[in-house]
Amino acid sequence: MKKEFFSGPLDLRRVKITDRFWRREQELVRTQVIPYQWEALNDRVEGAEPSYCMHNFRAAARMMAEKREKGDAYQAPGCTFRGFQTVPEDPAHPEPGRFYGFVFQDTDFSKWIEAVAYSLTQHPDPELERTADEAIDLVCAAQHDSGYLDTYYIINGMDRAFTNLRDHHELYCLGHLAEGAAAYYQATGKDKLLRAACRFADYAVEHFGPEPGKCKGYPGHEIAEMALVRLYEATGEEKYLNLSRFFLDQRGTRPYYFEEELRQRCEYERQPYVPSTNHEYHQSHLPVREQSEAVGHAVRAGYLYSGMADVAKRTGDEAMFAACRRLWDSIVKEKLYITGGVGGTVHGEAFSYPFDLPNDAAYSETCAAIALVFFARRMLEISPEARYADVMERALYNTALAGMALDGKSFFYVNPLEAEPSACRRDKRLEHVRAVRQKWFGCACCPPNIARLVSSLASYAYTENDDTLWTHLYVGSTVTKQAGGNTLRLEMETEIPWQGRAVMTVHTDAPAECTLAFRIPGWCGQASVSAPGDKARTDREGYCYLTGVWRDGDAVALDFPMDVHFVAASPRVRENTGKAAVIRGPITYCAEEADNGRDLHLYRLDLARREDIRVASEDIQGFPVTVLRIPALKERSSLPNGALYGAYAPPALGPAVLKLIPYFAWANRGEGEMRVWTRV
Repeated sequence: MKKEFFSGPLDLRRVKITDRFWRREQELVRTQVIPYQWEALNDRVEGAEPSYCMHNFRAAARMMAEKREKGDAYQAPGCTFRGFQTVPEDPAHPEPGRFYGFVFQDTDFSKWIEAVAYSLTQHPDPELERTADEAIDLVCAAQHDSGYLDTYYIINGMDRAFTNLRDHHELYCLGHLAEGAAAYYQATGKDKLLRAACRFADYAVEHFGPEPGKCKGYPGHEIAEMALVRLYEATGEEKYLNLSRFFLDQRGTRPYYFEEELRQRCEYERQPYVPSTNHEYHQSHLPVREQSEAVGHAVRAGYLYSGMADVAKRTGDEAMFAACRRLWDSIVKEKLYITGGVGGTVHGEAFSYPFDLPNDAAYSETCAAIALVFFARRMLEISPEARYADVMERALYNTALAGMALDGKSFFYVNPLEAEPSACRRDKRLEHVRAVRQKWFGCACCPPNIARLVSSLASYAYTENDDTLWTHLYVGSTVTKQAGGNTLRLEMETEIPWQGRAVMTVHTDAPAECTLAFRIPGWCGQASVSAPGDKARTDREGYCYLTGVWRDGDAVALDFPMDVHFVAASPRVRENTGKAAVIRGPITYCAEEADNGRDLHLYRLDLARREDIRVASEDIQGFPVTVLRIPALKERSSLPNGALYGAYAPPALGPAVLKLIPYFAWANRGEGEMRVWTRV
């Protein structure tokens, strides 16, 4: 690892997003999604599956208040563990003192507060901040006196805490709490939630570690690995970095911890022990430094790999970074959808075997694409190579955005590349796929994940070190950069993703020397970079580096040709043999029934008439997008009407035009067919 290229994300208070595309998305999150999600967390969205998230914090807070009031006279409730998910007998009247929902339900709050924090950096909102502070008061009131903070065990009984790391996700709850708490502290300066997160992390530090007598376990659902690094950076407490490294060092070692844990649990419950852990599903089949293929639950994997990159960077662990590179290549070269989605199978919400990328049965969870964005940025922080940013951009503009409707009020968990509504309803093999977004989910990881990603966009657009500011994504914004004791205010204006032009203008009271590095997108042809003539230029790993003394009014103009590309898949992706996908700039396109009628599978792209491609601007539900009209042929069957089979004859092909829209915008005009890959 070449440490001179190490970088980190910018403090979001130093960036103001002005971009027409992304400003609209951030305003949608601020004005619609965050308030809507707060209502959902409080079970006040009619027709949506209840969350019970804040119900559980209220129940735990009441219990802790009673315990403090009664002291030694307090009688702890007996254990009433009810499994991975608990629902009330009468959903309209949940019992006030019981836990409901999934065992990891607390994380819905943590992701919500993280999105709130990022939103406040872009748009101060006293009313939203007041709501957040009141929610934080409630969450902190629920914390156990020991520092432990997971409402499932606080309510049901602490005697079995940390005895089912594989399935009950206390460390996952810790991770999201730490992420949200650090974000809120950095946005507002208020440290109440941060102190609560540190107390929970301290509790974990006392429980886990290499020392004799401490637990040798690690998270079943990863995220603590990356979150503890963030807590370390927010507080300077090295014990949090050490705990993250311990979890990584332990993972995949033998004897397998999850099997030992299960054996002990069966003994305690007087149940027969039957080995049942799929170690690949948990990425615990091998020590992390020996892993080379992305396997198992795709979200957990992305979070794990992000934590590995974080620790590798901060400890100089070359072997761990080498594993990150291998795992990245496994994803990108064998398991990545053209939309930037990952996770080919519903079974385990997981990566499938190499080159198994089904379209209609894809899982491609929204959270998995977001986890890939996290991983990409961390790889960029260690080694600024455009290939990481290209994938980050693809996942962001396509699968991540597709997870939320254009009005911000409904969501996809699963993101197929082909949908036929009647098949989704009637085919048990496709029951995980929806052709219409849902209002909410009982397991609601995706909606708040989208909100926190969109609100923190600047963290992915730029990274910096003392000498260099890297532009990874082209987003209209103003950014400040300290250079040689002076402050540069950099103004980025861009028309991406619809047109390939961008200009960065320097504003400064005094000349200052530094390097500005600009990514050359992989989707463009011959890029043009125009800069003041006294700047030294070097090109490295897909970035153009411009070094020199920057003066007020200096500008860098970038032109990235945005042609329409027809993309083929490897012949090893059997699903897409004889088909092409259409890409323009960072956007993957799809055909939808609303524009082209039914039976999209009968269309073929007519590549001989490429000169007739038309690019136009339109609105979809008030959202301005660029659409494509592609010359095509439409097949007419040679069989008699109603015949299931008949003698083969070449099908009749009639001229047609196939209208394509951005993939992220599909399913906003009612239920209908959709497909990304079209025959040629």
